[in-house]
Amino acid sequence: MIDRKAYILIGWMTLVLFYTSCSNFRQIQKSDDWEVKYRAALEYYDKEDYYKASVLIEEILPILRGRPEAERIQFYFAYSHYYQKQYIMSAHYFKTFFTIYSRSEYAEEAMYMHAYSLYLDSPDFELDQTNSYDAIGAMQSFINRYPQSKYANDANQIIDQLQVKLEKKAYETAIQYYKLEKYHGGEALKAALIAFENFQDDFPDSYLNENISFYKIEAAFKLARKSIRSKMRERLLTTIDHYQYFIDNYPQSDLIKSAENIYINCLNELDKLQKNNL
Repeated sequence: MIDRKAYILIGWMTLVLFYTSCSNFRQIQKSDDWEVKYRAALEYYDKEDYYKASVLIEEILPILRGRPEAERIQFYFAYSHYYQKQYIMSAHYFKTFFTIYSRSEYAEEAMYMHAYSLYLDSPDFELDQTNSYDAIGAMQSFINRYPQSKYANDANQIIDQLQVKLEKKAYETAIQYYKLEKYHGGEALKAALIAFENFQDDFPDSYLNENISFYKIEAAFKLARKSIRSKMRERLLTTIDHYQYFIDNYPQSDLIKSAENIYINCLNELDKLQKNNL
C-alpha cells in the first residue's frame, strides 16, 4: 500500500511536471525561431499532445509557405484537429491540404480524411442532415478520383450508412406531416402525400416503402373525405390508384386487410356520389 506521504509526493511531482511543461511550451511560443517551433510541434505531435502541436503549427504555417517543411506540417495540422475531435476543422484542413498538394503522396489519404471528418460530424437522423449530404458528396468524389484506393470499400460502406440515416430522416419527416392532420387538416395531408411521393422517388429500394405506400392510401382517403364535393370523386379515385399499387407490390403485407377496408369505403363513397349525381 502506498501511504499518504507517497500520495502527496506523487501529487507534487505531477504538479511540478505540469507547470514545467507549460512553462517550456510558453517559452517556445515566444521564440522568434520558426525552426524551434517546428521541431517542438513535431515532438508534441509524436507525443500525442495534439493541442500544443496545433497551436505551434498554426503560428508557423504562414512562415513555412513555399518551404519543403510546409507539406508535412500542413498534413499534421489537419490530423491534430482530427485527433482533438474537431471534425469540422479537420475536414477543412484536410481539404486545404489535398487542394494545395494534389500530387503529394498524402493527397489520397487527405481527401478521404476530409470526407471521413464530415461523416464523423454527421448528427443523429432526427437533426438537420446537411453534413450527411456533404459527407456523401465528398465520399463519392473520393471514390470517383481513387476507385482502386485501399479506402474505397470503407468509403462505400460509409455512403450506405449515411443513406440509411437520410432515409430514416425522410421517413420520420413524412410521418410527422401525416400526424399534423389533427392540427392542420387537409393541408397537412397534402404535405404528407407530397413527402410520401418524394420518399419513394428518393429511396426506391427502401424497406420502408411498404409502410409509405399504405400511408398514402390512408392520407389520400382522409383528404378525399375532407374535400369539397367537386374534388371528392377525383381524390377517391386517386386513393384507389394508391390501393392498386399497394396490393400489386405488397401482396403479402400485414396491412392488406386495412388497405382493403379503405378501398371498400372508397367504393361506398363513390356509390353515394353516383346516386347523388355528383
